[in-house]
Amino acid sequence: MTLFLKANWENIIMANYEIDPAILIPFLPKGVELDLFDGKAYISLVGFMFKDTKLFNIKIPYFGTFEEINLRFYVVRKEGNSIKRGVVFINETIPYPIVAWMANKLYNEKYTVVPTKHQINGDGATKKVNFEWLLNKKWNNIYVEATTVSKPMQSDSLEKFIYEHYYGYTKIDENTSEEYKLQHPSWLVNKVEKYTINCDFKAMYGEAFSVLNNTEPAAVFIAEGSSVGIEWKRNRLNFDHERS
Repeated sequence: MTLFLKANWENIIMANYEIDPAILIPFLPKGVELDLFDGKAYISLVGFMFKDTKLFNIKIPYFGTFEEINLRFYVVRKEGNSIKRGVVFINETIPYPIVAWMANKLYNEKYTVVPTKHQINGDGATKKVNFEWLLNKKWNNIYVEATTVSKPMQSDSLEKFIYEHYYGYTKIDENTSEEYKLQHPSWLVNKVEKYTINCDFKAMYGEAFSVLNNTEPAAVFIAEGSSVGIEWKRNRLNFDHERS
């Protein structure tokens, strides 16, 4: 399968919030349904390093390494006996207009552009990871202190549920969706010992998500990451025939 994009995703922070499913329904692409964990819907504020990006195996000069901040929730598509677990992005934020333009133009993504920066350091036993983005002249951030000891995710855990969705779904219009596939191994994780989140969800993602401004995350995780591939092929899912 031809890969459209290859990159290394590193230090992937996930701040995970329980959320009323009714808030997510207007953003749900046709053909998928909410994927729940123990009967609860989750949405995640994500920060990570996007490094050494290649398009069709051609390295992108100058713009191939950057921070990404996104807000995503979890869905499932059921096709007969097949179950595809995926994510839907409310928004993906990066610092480079040319990269955002390309993603939006080619794939109908929802990339926006703001200044970003990061700090990653530690003392050997602990790593400190901080991603920042500038919004309305104020720096927002997501910060984690975690052990450097890595371990596999436990089966049937919230951590595994959050990280292991290998499809993406994009809402094109009320009757059309697109499906694409991500390739990466199961990631190793580090134990989070401390975190700080300063995010104006209302300003960043709209009134629908203003409730998150006053919500504590149910859990915060960090994965070490790996090389990631996104397949070129996208399945266009058209449900016009379902109209009455």
